Amino acid sequence: MLKTVFGALLLVALLTLSLAAQDTKTVIANASKAMGADNLKSIQYSGSGYDFAIGQNVNPNSPWPKFIDKTYTRVVNFETPGFQMDRIRMQGENPARGGGQQPIVGEQKQTQAVVVNANTPWVQQLEIWMTPYGFLQAAKTNNATVSAKTVGGKRYSVLTFTGKNNAKVNGYINDQNMVERVETWIDNPVLGDMLFDATYTDYKDFSGVKFPTKIVQKQGDYPILDLAITDVKTNVAANIPTATPPPPPPPVSSQKLGDGVYLILPAYAALVVDFKDYIVVIEGPQSEERASAIITEAKKLIPNKPVKYVVNTHSHFDHTSGIRTFMAEGATVVTHQINKPFLEKVAALPHTINPDRLQQSKRKPSIETMTEKKVLTDGNHVIELYHMTGIGHHDGLIMAYLPKEKILVEADAYNPPPQPNPPPANPVSPYNLALVSNIERLKLDVQTLIPIHYPADFRKVTMAEFMRVVGRTTSN
Repeated sequence: MLKTVFGALLLVALLTLSLAAQDTKTVIANASKAMGADNLKSIQYSGSGYDFAIGQNVNPNSPWPKFIDKTYTRVVNFETPGFQMDRIRMQGENPARGGGQQPIVGEQKQTQAVVVNANTPWVQQLEIWMTPYGFLQAAKTNNATVSAKTVGGKRYSVLTFTGKNNAKVNGYINDQNMVERVETWIDNPVLGDMLFDATYTDYKDFSGVKFPTKIVQKQGDYPILDLAITDVKTNVAANIPTATPPPPPPPVSSQKLGDGVYLILPAYAALVVDFKDYIVVIEGPQSEERASAIITEAKKLIPNKPVKYVVNTHSHFDHTSGIRTFMAEGATVVTHQINKPFLEKVAALPHTINPDRLQQSKRKPSIETMTEKKVLTDGNHVIELYHMTGIGHHDGLIMAYLPKEKILVEADAYNPPPQPNPPPANPVSPYNLALVSNIERLKLDVQTLIPIHYPADFRKVTMAEFMRVVGRTTSN
């Protein structure tokens, strides 16, 4: 009797699995046929719209800053996976507000080409597999499952498979068999397990292929791309060039700028100061790897002392992507008060896709704030922190001044050009002019600038160089 019951249950289970597999194949086949994707090997789509610089908002409560995409073209090859994006980008925030290489003068041409290989990051591959047609191909080859879901009163068949980062990828197929939305989660050093979703609406027929004429991508709850598509070509010759891989970064190095004051390079600069009983680091940028390298170098330069403070100049992601590493180290973050709620959120967000040191340590962060001025001192070394005013880059931007050494550490107000002895800028960036204004307002005697975006030639950036760029002979 028990054998008979067990056999019946096993048969039901096998039939259920078989039906689910058939349902998945049916959903994919119906969508592929309706969209004209059965014989699609490549696609080119063009239009215009906007892109947005993630993590570069003017304050932590604002959307990502907007740029105008005067023209936008993307070619996607599904057979030999790869894509190429070409666009003409223009200033979208007037006046300039936030980062993302603002302000743009005139038209900026941008090209990105990726041919997928064994080392291509999953987040780049998603540029292919999150398109409606790439998603259907990926669902077919990655053992997708199907479920029914109602969102906003609309019923969808939801196809789900697991991406190469072990996060789910969901595609929402509407009652017209169109892929209306694709979502997944990717690792972000600031936001952790971050939702990445793309919506596709207003489908039209382009020579037998249904393609959305409205594409919106979001990351971190805000749009990163908003396009109106006007032209689509199918099975075009997708001759995507293979990009030359970047050279490996040079090893971490340091320069002594004064008694107990060190500059850590390359990449984004960090300043390390030897206080009596501890170490102060100015900026924790870029990544956990970079932050760990800064901490290791700081302890090598100044042994047997803990890193007690890390100064965060502002909340832009390239300047905060190493902050969680400093939190895990036990360092207190010093930042402008406008950034505190955001950094508290950053400390609490889960990082399960790629667990970092803070995720593993579960350490509670310590954050100190300032408004207009804060002084760190041990009676010998002095670091004066000032809130920059009148600058559109960020509402809570801090610069650090060392009066004894006459050194000013600044982020994004002046990013030196690569060549030494640069000529005067034309036009002068409003962010450059704001830096001059703040130096004059505070009556700071600056001889050496430490831009966090340090020039690749490692040259000493003098106040004289900066004044020449802004077309001035003196800051007073």
